[in-house]
Amino acid sequence: MANITAGMVKELRDKTGAGMMDCKAALNEVEGDIEAAIDWLRKKGLAKAAKKAGRVAAEGLIGVAVDGGKGVVVEVNSETDFVARNEQFQQLVRGIATVALTAGADIEAIKASTFPGGGKVEEVLSSAVATIGEHMTLRRAAALEVSPGVVGSYVHGSVGEGLGKIGVLVALESAGKPDELVALGRQIAMHVAAANPQALDAAGIDPEVVARERGVLFEKAKASGKPDNVVEKIVESGLKTFYKEVTLFEQPFIHEPSKTVAQAVKESEGKVGAPIKLVAFVRFGLGEGVEKQESDFAAEVAAAAGV
Repeated sequence: MANITAGMVKELRDKTGAGMMDCKAALNEVEGDIEAAIDWLRKKGLAKAAKKAGRVAAEGLIGVAVDGGKGVVVEVNSETDFVARNEQFQQLVRGIATVALTAGADIEAIKASTFPGGGKVEEVLSSAVATIGEHMTLRRAAALEVSPGVVGSYVHGSVGEGLGKIGVLVALESAGKPDELVALGRQIAMHVAAANPQALDAAGIDPEVVARERGVLFEKAKASGKPDNVVEKIVESGLKTFYKEVTLFEQPFIHEPSKTVAQAVKESEGKVGAPIKLVAFVRFGLGEGVEKQESDFAAEVAAAAGV
């Protein structure tokens, strides 16, 4: 039997909102597999879908830079949140984002490019590590480009121009008024930051995610004892609801919840003066997918003291 720790139970509870005892029972049932435990709880009707954002474990900053129809977002990690408030570190991240506007999203290409003011990005990064005294890394980058049109952006948890905890880019293809497009792009980017959609539409969702959702819906409906034809209708209805929750086009627009994002874009065409096509978005949340190793501070002190 797997060793189920209090930390595992807490993580599952944070992700599902289920009760502590239910979380412990689920983990015991699936030998400690968090993802399987989420599905187990959902099949029992004890939890909602897993929170996709996950725990933010890595520190540092997200940097965003935009120039008309081109935009980039980068993530530079550090060991502590304190460094994110360091002016030298902020200038480093802002400079790397500026470099990426020309170099693109390839990490090695960015590192090999010249940093504003001189020196290769990789060298400047190494120098900052030596000066600030913390390990830092350029973890990832993404770029969007559209023509004609603009790339709108938004940074949440901002600590300076183009720097924060969440960075979003939105590409709008249109020959309309650039200023109006930029304003619309920012509104949609704010929506993406808050709603965290998985894809533009249903076709963009990973088939494995859809299959998993379908399986959970089927097991839950089957447990109700309804006939197979009714179960299938329930599953299909559930998938439609799922798509409305996780696809950008179908989500209620946070600035005007009575409309979907797709409807809001369509209605903006009059103000913009031309058709608009929302072609892509990118959302970086600081530390997504990175788990910081938990430490027992008392044990570390005892070990250092030789106790």
